[in-house]
Amino acid sequence: MARVLVVEEDPLLRSAAIADLSKWSHAVRTAATALDGIRELGSNPPQIVVLDSGLPDLDGPQALRMMRTVRDTPVIVATDCDDEAEITRLLQAGADDYVVKPYSGERLAARIAAVLRRTAGPAAELRVGGLLVDLARRSVTLDGRPLALTRREFDLLACLAARPGEVVSRRHLLTEVWHQSCGDDQTIDVHVSWLRRKLGETAAKPRYLRTIRGVGVMLDRPLTSGGLATPAAGQAGAG
Repeated sequence: MARVLVVEEDPLLRSAAIADLSKWSHAVRTAATALDGIRELGSNPPQIVVLDSGLPDLDGPQALRMMRTVRDTPVIVATDCDDEAEITRLLQAGADDYVVKPYSGERLAARIAAVLRRTAGPAAELRVGGLLVDLARRSVTLDGRPLALTRREFDLLACLAARPGEVVSRRHLLTEVWHQSCGDDQTIDVHVSWLRRKLGETAAKPRYLRTIRGVGVMLDRPLTSGGLATPAAGQAGAG
């Protein structure tokens, strides 16, 4: 459950957002203009903002910059345009993520959950087997040994560690880690290969990372010699 502020000009879309997000136990407030949204941000601080990029008073980048002067609240931009240049412009202006209209309530709820995981507080940690991912410090240890990861490797590992035992699609990885709606699968394969090397495993003998051909990638606890997963280490403070 999160406090969500939806800034959207269209009253039908505002009503739909309230109905859809309420199903996911979110508390939703709305505003029809960027300036009203900024005032709401200051007076009733939400945990996350869903911002229409085509508001009548300010465009997306302008609204984002003004919001950033009020609070450092995560913002998901809803845009009619799936153009890479426009998406890049919004992300550079301060958006944490984006959704392309029309979108389902389920997709928006998933994006909200993903952004809140990435922007979780300082105590947020993800543990899978002997892997410990500290989201606040952006550090990773394996069996107590620190791993030196690049920014993209960390983001990829954190995305997978937030869903242990689940196959994460390549499209979702491109969206959440690379902030792209489409791209070259080889990019993912290369980063998975680099991660494998640092985790001390290979594609032929995986321990944590398992590629599901034609579907995506899964991070799970290593298997024992008997073919069963090791006892669950748990997941703490994932926000």
